[in-house]
Amino acid sequence: MRALLVRDLRLALRAGGGFGLGLAFFLIVVVLVPFSVGPQSELLGRIAAGVLWLAALLACLLSLDRILALDFEDGTLDVLATAPLPLEAALSVKALAHWLTTAVPLVVAAPVLAVLLNLPAAGYGGLVLSLLLGTPALSVIGTFGAALTVGIKRGGLLLSLLVLPLYVPTLIFGAEAARRSADGLDATTPLLMLAGISAGVLALMPFASAAVLRVNLR
Repeated sequence: MRALLVRDLRLALRAGGGFGLGLAFFLIVVVLVPFSVGPQSELLGRIAAGVLWLAALLACLLSLDRILALDFEDGTLDVLATAPLPLEAALSVKALAHWLTTAVPLVVAAPVLAVLLNLPAAGYGGLVLSLLLGTPALSVIGTFGAALTVGIKRGGLLLSLLVLPLYVPTLIFGAEAARRSADGLDATTPLLMLAGISAGVLALMPFASAAVLRVNLR
């Protein structure tokens, strides 16, 4: 499993589909928002939590089709499907690699970019914590969508349409946790909901991903 993780990390960085693309998109969205809504500091501060969470979600979405596409093209998926390592574990490793190369850089960059949106100082901790708790669910759900659409020509649009509705609960509770923290309110409930969503997705979704991938590889 460790060798597979290292391989996927190297492949993601070489292909340029993880770290650079997601981070650049995140930066562009955050920079453009003040131009679209105006320079009012109070307004930007009110919408900062939601904008940052939405930008992070869309940035994660950009590279989902690359989770399995390269492995499908070179036949690696067929090898993994017949390897001693359970397919569920292999897909979990791929989701982890996506999270490390896409979501973690966003979590690190979020507090810096939050300055541009005038996020209140009290909200920085809640923003980072909510992203740490919520983004694993985005990667695991995205792996399920990638397994569902693997082998389909130009399946990126279909993947987005399938995955976005599944992202909505994570977006709602993540943005709410960050907003409550910024307002100085107790954010325990939305953070617990985020943790519950991620735990449930991590426990169940790899089995669903493996099942649909086996069907697609037949």
